[in-house]
Amino acid sequence: MNRYFHHELHDLRSMLILIAEKANEAGRLAVEGFLSSDLEKTQHAVKLDDEIDALEIAIDRASVRYITLRSPVSSDVRLIFVAIKASHDLERAGDEAHSIAKRTRNILTRDGSVQNKVEIEAMSKLAFGMMKDAINCFLEEDLDLAESIIEQDKEVDRLNKENFKNLSMALRDGGIDPATQIETILISKSIERIADHAKNLAEEVIYLLTGE
Repeated sequence: MNRYFHHELHDLRSMLILIAEKANEAGRLAVEGFLSSDLEKTQHAVKLDDEIDALEIAIDRASVRYITLRSPVSSDVRLIFVAIKASHDLERAGDEAHSIAKRTRNILTRDGSVQNKVEIEAMSKLAFGMMKDAINCFLEEDLDLAESIIEQDKEVDRLNKENFKNLSMALRDGGIDPATQIETILISKSIERIADHAKNLAEEVIYLLTGE
């Protein structure tokens, strides 16, 4: 009986890892589509959003079922709480990837290629590295790694502010379609939000490991 309960928790953990991997992949594809003016990658990112949404629903249902039918100990309750909260963060990260893909598609349809990439590449490497680290600190129960993710978020915030400043100046100076400049500002903001969700995951791992 205990092994059966453990199997349910293992399945919940596996779904959480899968939704994290898919959210990270969707974001990576969306940004690669932006950087390389590749419409096919953006379309792939959009398709992943449905899979991410379905996984979030499955995690919520499995969590509610476990709480309803079992008598979980405190450590199991923390895992279930983290699973529910983390799946929402990851679904939102997937939504941001979807938004990046759609805005990139708008730019490519209108302009044919991306003209002002500002610090999107450096920013996205940090953000998706944070997301990968968040998955790893959950898998390995690595408290130090979780805490380092929270510190990295400050650099992503700085790059987003720099992008906003440079793109706003370019918008005033003209030369590039204003709609494209605004879309790029919003893409930068979406990457910043993905990093925020990675930071949230790290905070949830800290709670899972320490209860605080």
